[in-house]
Amino acid sequence: MTRMAPVHWKVLEKIFLAKGFKFARHEGSHRSYVKTGISRPIVIPTYDEVPVSIIKNNLKTAGISREEFLALLKDAL
Repeated sequence: MTRMAPVHWKVLEKIFLAKGFKFARHEGSHRSYVKTGISRPIVIPTYDEVPVSIIKNNLKTAGISREEFLALLKDAL
């Protein structure tokens, strides 16, 4: 199984936009994305390397599986 690694925030943004999330707001160094049916916004910090823990929390909130994320990651790179 492929190990998850930190990714640039722009790559992570592409993945969530591809899943139907819409940019909501930018506050400081954090960008929020929303989607109908998802109760909480996805928050992506504008870091060169977003930590795996933040990625996993966002995936859980969005209902995206690890396998689906890795497939979308290949397309985003």
